[in-house]
Amino acid sequence: MTKAEIQLVRSLADKRGRAEHGLFLAEGEKLIGELRASHLRVRKIYALEGIFAGEEVETVAPRDMERLSQLKTPSNSLALVEIPHYGLKTADLRGQLTLALDEVQNPGNVGTIIRLADWFGIRDILCSEGTADCFNPKVVQATMGAILRVRVHYTPLAPLLAEAAAGGIPVYGTFLEGENIYTEELSPTGIVVMGNEGRGVTEAVARSVTRKLFIPPWPAGRRGSESLNVAMATGIVCAEFRRRTALRGAK
Repeated sequence: MTKAEIQLVRSLADKRGRAEHGLFLAEGEKLIGELRASHLRVRKIYALEGIFAGEEVETVAPRDMERLSQLKTPSNSLALVEIPHYGLKTADLRGQLTLALDEVQNPGNVGTIIRLADWFGIRDILCSEGTADCFNPKVVQATMGAILRVRVHYTPLAPLLAEAAAGGIPVYGTFLEGENIYTEELSPTGIVVMGNEGRGVTEAVARSVTRKLFIPPWPAGRRGSESLNVAMATGIVCAEFRRRTALRGAK
């Protein structure tokens, strides 16, 4: 491997490097195999002998994988993948359930939420510009391949949600002063906003929320943990929205 190749791979650990080159890193035989079969374009694969074959594959020694890998335990393969760009209009959000992440900054949380969206059939996630980059290597690994199927959009969130609400799209948000999610009426479609790990939903975004929800502790009123992890809360919220949809379908 050349010094230039090593420098390129290392630069992709940083958001600025990913933006400059239009590439992100993916590691591991299973994930790279899924990437090769997906709509995303794999530019280059570095792999130990016998793992992959093809024009874009370069076989490297174990010591080179140790230098390239972003993982604590080096993987057997690493790919450079072109960052996809998806167009999105407010009208596209009608008729579907969409997640919105408002300043969610922990890469592990963002990766888990993308994986949850994939599990619950949510196609699009809207992210504020201050939300962790979904192509951060830690996020990509945490999605367990879901990044191939869920479209993540970075956009000024407050004006987009204001436009959606003005157009009649329900905008839900999770708040400590919200209404009990288990007793409130939930629509099968709309946008669900999840806020920052410590500060919750920002004031600018909260102005566009039309329905405030709260996940109550059990039993109600019990004093315990101050709040739920945002990824955990997202899983509960998505499950409840999909449960209600399933119940409507069963009637």
